[in-house]
Amino acid sequence: MRIPVLIKKETVVALLFLAPSVGGFALFYAVPFVMGFIYSFLDSTIAGNFVGLDNYQVLLESSSFRKAASNTALFTLVSVPLMLGISLLLALLLNQSVFMRKWLRTAYILPLVVPVASVVFIWQALFDWNGTINSWTHSLGMQRVDWMKSDGAIVVVAVIYIWKNIGYNIILFLAGIQNIPESYYEIANLEGAGPITKLRRITLIYLMPTMFFVVLMSIINSFKVFRETYLIAGDYPYDSIYMLQHYMNNMFVSLDIQKLTAAASLMVGSIIIIVLALYGMERRFRNFME
Repeated sequence: MRIPVLIKKETVVALLFLAPSVGGFALFYAVPFVMGFIYSFLDSTIAGNFVGLDNYQVLLESSSFRKAASNTALFTLVSVPLMLGISLLLALLLNQSVFMRKWLRTAYILPLVVPVASVVFIWQALFDWNGTINSWTHSLGMQRVDWMKSDGAIVVVAVIYIWKNIGYNIILFLAGIQNIPESYYEIANLEGAGPITKLRRITLIYLMPTMFFVVLMSIINSFKVFRETYLIAGDYPYDSIYMLQHYMNNMFVSLDIQKLTAAASLMVGSIIIIVLALYGMERRFRNFME
């Protein structure tokens, strides 16, 4: 008779510990988003009338929104696979007995603890009109380039995104690699398997659960690149780096709440679809392996 009482007490204690986090999430994230989602179907935030999908139709007809959405999608489609490949390659190298392995691991983790403002300051010093790179190229007789106001701006943002987030992916990949039983590789060596075969048939197969999670986190982090872009280029950056967050920020400044909430709802809906698709693929892969 005492066991249910103990379970009930433990449940109550657990709920008490979770209550501040759940309350904070509901107050500052869940409730505002639900209210914003409702506002996206109204013509005004004060005594508004229901207009259905009119706000979404106006939003999709906006050239600035389409530009921001296409830039965000392109950035995610290009930068995420690129960072995935680079981080996996570096994790495989750092898992070996390379020179100064511990120092290299620390170097890749450092960007995670550096404040965003400091990161932006470093990259501004590199890519500014009078920055380090332009100084080097000018000394070689080449013309200076205003990187953040040219087609190369998207490359700069992609480099910053990869540099800032690659350490986190390397940590996850290293943990996944080190959890693979060494006996699998020993059996493969006895059967005469080469490095490429072991990589394809063992490492990549057993890294799939980790890879799904890394892809998911990389996609989510790609939507956060607005911070760096905003600090470098301001409210209205070059066309190639005008992201969805820029559009929503400008709608907030102009108090166009209907477009803001409609754009936020579409972005969250897209992220949810991507998350569900990745979880579905991961579940099918797990069932296949079992």
